[in-house]
Amino acid sequence: MYHFSMILVIIASVFYHICQKSINENANPIVSMIATYGVALILSLFSIFFFPSKNIINSFKELNWASYILGISIFALEIGYLLVYRSGWNINVAAFFTNVITTIVLIFIGILFFKEKLTVTNVIGIVLSILGFILMKK
Repeated sequence: MYHFSMILVIIASVFYHICQKSINENANPIVSMIATYGVALILSLFSIFFFPSKNIINSFKELNWASYILGISIFALEIGYLLVYRSGWNINVAAFFTNVITTIVLIFIGILFFKEKLTVTNVIGIVLSILGFILMKK
């Protein structure tokens, strides 16, 4: 599951950005979101059979604030990327830029709130990512 889950995220991310960049510019962004989330809902309902629960109602009761804020975050992310690409960002820069900045923010959150540690190798990787972004923008 360790490698499979990461491969799934990478493949989904590639298709995510290709699809966001390819959405018809004349399509209403909210209608696009409704279609997107309609498909996601159908897949989620179908997937419940692969992750069975003894009591689905209790499963909903076990949710905390994070599941609901995640929904808000995903909606904002979807609209944000759609507007980023519609405003002219290149697909080869937008994803890298957002991921580098997001990673930098998450590093501080990981250290402050989750008590995660940085290694020298991590710091070198962060510096190289920032340098890579600077080089891409020139």
